[in-house]
Amino acid sequence: MKMLGRQLAVARRAAGLSQPALAAALSVNDETIASIEQGRRPLKLDIAERCDELLETRGTLAAGVTNLPEIDQFPLWAEEYMDQEKVAIALSWYDALVVPGLLQTEAYARALLSGRIPAYTADELESKIEGRMKRREILRRTDPPTLSFIVWEPALRWPTGGNETHLEQMQFLRECSELPNVSLQILPLDRPHHAGDAGPFTLLETPDHQHLAYTESQRGSQWVSDPGEVSILARKYAMLRTQALTVEDSRRLLDRLLGEQ
Repeated sequence: MKMLGRQLAVARRAAGLSQPALAAALSVNDETIASIEQGRRPLKLDIAERCDELLETRGTLAAGVTNLPEIDQFPLWAEEYMDQEKVAIALSWYDALVVPGLLQTEAYARALLSGRIPAYTADELESKIEGRMKRREILRRTDPPTLSFIVWEPALRWPTGGNETHLEQMQFLRECSELPNVSLQILPLDRPHHAGDAGPFTLLETPDHQHLAYTESQRGSQWVSDPGEVSILARKYAMLRTQALTVEDSRRLLDRLLGEQ
């Protein structure tokens, strides 16, 4: 995907066009062209075909799109994902084992990141924590995105970092649950089955209404751009919302868990 983005940039410059000029000719957002050229967003076939015509690249870009794998298998580095997260208009996030990163306190994040194998150096650890805390700005930005979180109950019961850290984390979750742009639901332990048993994932909608997904595992991450695969995850998330407690019942459960501390 990055290589295809670089090819587009070279062809655009050879044609004497700026990114805004190409975006205007294609009737797309300026950010769309910038993201494609930087490898942060896939080049869609219809846009590739129009670029081939405008830039006189004789089908090269369309052929590149056709030969890309349906799911981009290379790791999505943190910087790339955070670029998308910063400008997203909607995020839907399911997590099973830990509190979602955007809702973590500094102490909780430190406890999680300190347990990494192999361990971070002291400087790396501080840099990771600082970056994670900076991401929380999305919660209260001037034009906040619509944020939906579903968290499996065990993630809220495990006292990561000790009792004091756990209590602070639960209090912060309860505070976040009252934000007008946030929907927080808990998937209860007593569900006999649920749609999230294959692991956590995040759905993201970009400012130009492109729908993407992101998944993580112990051995890496995956940026999912194929519409069919994104649709599967979106349907899973829709099912999880019906299987989780309502927003109001989730707040009541948080209150009970806080009362047990």
